[in-house]
Amino acid sequence: MSIAAEIAGKLLQIKAIKLSPQMPFTWASGLRSPIYCDNRTVLSFPAVRSLVIERMVEKAGAFAAFDVVAGVATAGVPHGVLVADRMQLPFVYVREKAKAHGRQNQIEGDLQAGARVLVIEDLISTGGSSLKAVEALREAGAVVSGVLAIFSYQFPEARQRFELAQCPLDTLSHYDALLEQAISMEYIQPEALDMLREWKLSPAAWSEAHGGS
Repeated sequence: MSIAAEIAGKLLQIKAIKLSPQMPFTWASGLRSPIYCDNRTVLSFPAVRSLVIERMVEKAGAFAAFDVVAGVATAGVPHGVLVADRMQLPFVYVREKAKAHGRQNQIEGDLQAGARVLVIEDLISTGGSSLKAVEALREAGAVVSGVLAIFSYQFPEARQRFELAQCPLDTLSHYDALLEQAISMEYIQPEALDMLREWKLSPAAWSEAHGGS
């Protein structure tokens, strides 16, 4: 079994990812979606948590050399800490924006100019939050080896944005593997596949057709 299939199956088992094409979820943006992903749930299941970190450490070896691990606040922070701890490397994390008080840091931790950094994220949707973190690290003088995340919706927009930023991206699992595992595990019925595939092609249009804003 591939890593993508293995991780997708575990995420479904612990309900970190839920699929409900007939009764869509409403995201914070107002979009209606047949999928809801919260990889923070992984932290509550020690066996799955250990597997995810083990696979992240394996995947990390495919990136250019790095000597610091960075988590993207907030959901990427715990996974990043665990990866850094397993690899015995320094850890920093990147806020969405600098604090308005105190030292007004956007990057928390000891990051030296010229440091080579692997960024850890929990989820890739459009890639916006991850690439903001990459930009902040680069502005601080770091060399970003790439971004490694647990799961990706595989939106073309995200792939294009990472290519434009010249930032390597890899994930443990992705939407296509999730659908395959969902059918294999009888989590969904085959007739739901078309609806789930339609959402991936155009989330906004799918949302509008299913009562979203």
